Amino acid sequence: MKNILYKNTKISFTDSGEGTAIIFLHGFLENKKMWKDYVALFSKKYRVITIDLLGHGETECLGYVHEMEENANAVNQVLEHLNLEKAIIVGHSMGGYVGLAFAELYPEKIQKLVLLNSTSKEDSAEKKLNRTRAIKAVKQNYVNFVSLAIANLFSENNRTRFASEIEKVKVQALKTPLQGIVASLEGMKVRKDRETLLQKNLFPVLLVLGKKDPVLNYEESLAQIEDTTVELVSFEDGHMSHIENKEELEIKLTEFFQ
Repeated sequence: MKNILYKNTKISFTDSGEGTAIIFLHGFLENKKMWKDYVALFSKKYRVITIDLLGHGETECLGYVHEMEENANAVNQVLEHLNLEKAIIVGHSMGGYVGLAFAELYPEKIQKLVLLNSTSKEDSAEKKLNRTRAIKAVKQNYVNFVSLAIANLFSENNRTRFASEIEKVKVQALKTPLQGIVASLEGMKVRKDRETLLQKNLFPVLLVLGKKDPVLNYEESLAQIEDTTVELVSFEDGHMSHIENKEELEIKLTEFFQ
């Protein structure tokens, strides 16, 4: 475990292996520990870095709105600290939003980008309203909000099958401070649309989607990559492809990284 300071705020990360750098960015209510198995696999051949985003894991909070750009700047601080000029970025859900913000701010530093159960689209008016409702809900009953939020990330038919994994994800999620949750919800709510990045063809992009994702509408997600060179991988399950489709995802990532 390593730490650096960004704007007087502790940013926690791990760094293992040698070779081309791959940075794994977790999603909302997750932290860098979610990548444990992926680190074990890919650090045999690559230099693998996992980072706790603002207000998650062992990274401290920075104000009341954690904008995706602020997270991207914190990620860049880690790259600079490690003297890395370029990296492959893998972002799950909110981590994908941060990856896109990073790609916009530092296009020369991106080698490849994986959007794992993520989107380049901004929140719709309805989603923004749901984020506001979520902020209210988490302030009223923190444990209840987190428990429900995690279970709802898996496709319905997987909620029994992956019961023990869901429990482990919940345990980690409940370590996220209230301020971190609220600031991230506010940050996701105000994030900008970055669909044009997918059309610019500046670097290879892999989009991984779940057909039964309860968070991201599959058909809407497909629309953003029409007439682009983005590579698509679709699984039959939910929002947690790194758990629900682990073996297939590992194969796809191995191919894409090469």
